[in-house]
Amino acid sequence: MRVRSIFLSDIHLGTRGCQADSLLAFLRHYEAEHLFLLGDIVDFWAMKRGIHWTAAQNTVVQKVLRRARHGEKVMLIPGNHDEALREYVGARFGDIQLVAEHVHETADGRRLLLLHGDEFDQVTRHHRWLALLGDIGYNALVRMNAWLSWLRRSLRISGYWSLAGYAKRRVKRAVSFICDYEDAVIRTVRERGLDGIVCGHIHSAALREKDGVVYVNCGDWVDSCTAIVEHLNGALELIEWRHAGTQVVPLRAVA
Repeated sequence: MRVRSIFLSDIHLGTRGCQADSLLAFLRHYEAEHLFLLGDIVDFWAMKRGIHWTAAQNTVVQKVLRRARHGEKVMLIPGNHDEALREYVGARFGDIQLVAEHVHETADGRRLLLLHGDEFDQVTRHHRWLALLGDIGYNALVRMNAWLSWLRRSLRISGYWSLAGYAKRRVKRAVSFICDYEDAVIRTVRERGLDGIVCGHIHSAALREKDGVVYVNCGDWVDSCTAIVEHLNGALELIEWRHAGTQVVPLRAVA
């Protein structure tokens, strides 16, 4: 399928939780003019504790580089997990441009701010040790979820169920954090006179209009396997990719 733009965030290459096989299937399904990588593409935080780099993860890197060589405009905005790359903002690695943020104009004329989003996370900014502890806990939930998924398949229970997603929905503080994060993001977009934002960071995919601002979160490729695509007419769509690419679930679109 040909689209105008693809937006991805929070792939977390170098970790056990990275669902590189599903991402490869997604990338084979979509061709684009623009590919925006919105942070936490490589997880340097987790790699300090131990590197888990598979052949599929290596292929993801090769495929992105190949797309850039063949004319696709690839832009990388570093996040907090790959913050070491922020030292190289303004440079190019091959055909990939590194920037701190970017304003993207959709085909229908909307101006969207692109960034990772950790700038709006007070825990990450001011309590790094707590963010690291939370990262370890989240990774533990993701690994437990892999075991639960195997058990569900063994019992022939259909559908996908996420332990990490369940925890986010049930824990009041997590829900409050996500709402506060969204409010801070939307406030900044409105102050800058833009139409919307595409970000990542909180691993909670979303595509909606809130208070006159288009709020888009790419989700992640550890738990939810979600991405945003911009169609040729400028419409945005949130895609959930499941079962190694055997099922594509379009969730919502903004006209």
